[in-house]
Amino acid sequence: MNRDVHRDTHRVGVLALDGVVPFELAIPARIFGAAVGAGGKPLYSVVTCSLDGGPVRTDADYDITVAQDASVLADVDTLVIPPSHALGVICADGRLPDDLRTALERVRPGTRMVAICTGAFVLAAAGLLDHRPATTHWREAAQLQRLFTTVRVDPNVLFVDDGDVLTSAGVAAGVDVCVHLVRRDHGSAIANDVARMCVVPPWRDGGQAQFIRQPVPQPASGGTAATRAWALDRLDEPLALTDLAAHAQVSVRTLTRRFRDEVGMSPGQWLAGQRIERARHLLETTDWPVDLVARHAGFGTGTSLRQHLHSAVGVAPQTYRRTFRNTAVLTA
Repeated sequence: MNRDVHRDTHRVGVLALDGVVPFELAIPARIFGAAVGAGGKPLYSVVTCSLDGGPVRTDADYDITVAQDASVLADVDTLVIPPSHALGVICADGRLPDDLRTALERVRPGTRMVAICTGAFVLAAAGLLDHRPATTHWREAAQLQRLFTTVRVDPNVLFVDDGDVLTSAGVAAGVDVCVHLVRRDHGSAIANDVARMCVVPPWRDGGQAQFIRQPVPQPASGGTAATRAWALDRLDEPLALTDLAAHAQVSVRTLTRRFRDEVGMSPGQWLAGQRIERARHLLETTDWPVDLVARHAGFGTGTSLRQHLHSAVGVAPQTYRRTFRNTAVLTA
């Protein structure tokens, strides 16, 4: 859990800069606002501010009015910076304007920082991404790397979680990183409820490809949706790539190509991710021994589950279980 466990809610601040993109600006309030614990208790409170408390120009044909200025940033636990198409000197030569620098100086040390899309330029200009992995919209990645040479820019992923600093690609990837944070804070059951309420995918791994050349397959080419649904019903079985191809009635090569076109990863990567997600859910919601969780998630043995879970989230199954069992108590 984060440092705010003794508060009623985790306070999320959203900083709206001139030129802000309305869609991404609205994501934190929508996603975090949908996260509730036992009895419908809100788990987050979201406050949106501008630098001076005045109206903010958007990149659409309207302005927005906020009720707070940047002084509220002194009391947030997570700060989200949505993208703007009017970052001026930040994107031109990597400098922060004085008013923005002053606003960021209000943020307490240890506050979790999240940038959506070109919000990464703000964090980079503030020195918060130096020598750290980060991403942004694939179209802006080269400029981010050119301006901030010490940042380890990865243009191919949906989001990067580097602990206290997270960056994401644009648009829907902003949804992904916020759902990911709910999952990280409170576990998969609550994150899945948020996703269901907001009608968004419950889980897309941060390492999934940003740019999928054929996101919607042509009708004549078929698709993998039916095979993915079939596999999800059989995660506890030893599914091979040939089994998936046989169900789809295509060759392994064709299946692999279609998976990459539709979900941005290979069938094996997708299957492993779904099994990790099943294992995490079972660790959070059952008292089953690790070996039994491993069998039901399709890993076969506890040893295999330990290896895969450690690779995915950096902890052993029992440590993961204790963490989210404790979270459930704190949020009840």
